Amino acid sequence: MALVAGGLECRNDVSKSLSIPFLLTFQSVMTVRILVVDDHPVVRHGLKTLLKEQEGWEVIAEAADGVEAVEMADRLNPDVVVLDVSMPRMHGLDACRLIRQNVPSCEILIMTQHDSPQMMREALRCGAKGYVVKSNAPRDLLAAVDAVSQHRNFVTQNVDGPEVN
Repeated sequence: MALVAGGLECRNDVSKSLSIPFLLTFQSVMTVRILVVDDHPVVRHGLKTLLKEQEGWEVIAEAADGVEAVEMADRLNPDVVVLDVSMPRMHGLDACRLIRQNVPSCEILIMTQHDSPQMMREALRCGAKGYVVKSNAPRDLLAAVDAVSQHRNFVTQNVDGPEVN
C-alpha cells in the first residue's frame, strides 16, 4: 500500500494496482475549536451542548463576560468565538475589536438579542464575520458557525429594518 497523489494505491502479489481516491478534505479532518461567550449560564450550557454534538467541532472553553473572552481568546487561540453583545465588565463589541486585534486568525460570530440593522453593521465593523439574532439561532446557529469557521460571512435573515448589504 502506498500513498500517491489524490489517493491510496494498493498492490497485490501479482503487481496489479487499485487506486482508492481520498474523499476527505483538509478542512473536514481539522477540528474547529470554539469559545462560547454569554453572561447567562443556561445559554452557555445550551450552546456548548449543541455545538459539541457536531462532528469536528470542539467547545474548548466558555466565558461569562467580555474581559474573560479576551483573556481566553489570547490564551487558547480558538478558531471561532460565539460572542454575546450585552454583557457585564466589557461590552461584546469591545471584546470583538480586541479579539480581532490580538488573535487575527480567530473568526467571531455575534449571537445577540439585538435585532437591528445598526447593531449588525456595527458588529461587522468591529470585526465580526457573522451575526445571528438569538430568536433565529435554532434555524441559523449551526450554519453560521460553519460559515465563519470557513472564513465566510454569515448574517441572519429578517433583521428588523431595511435590507443590509
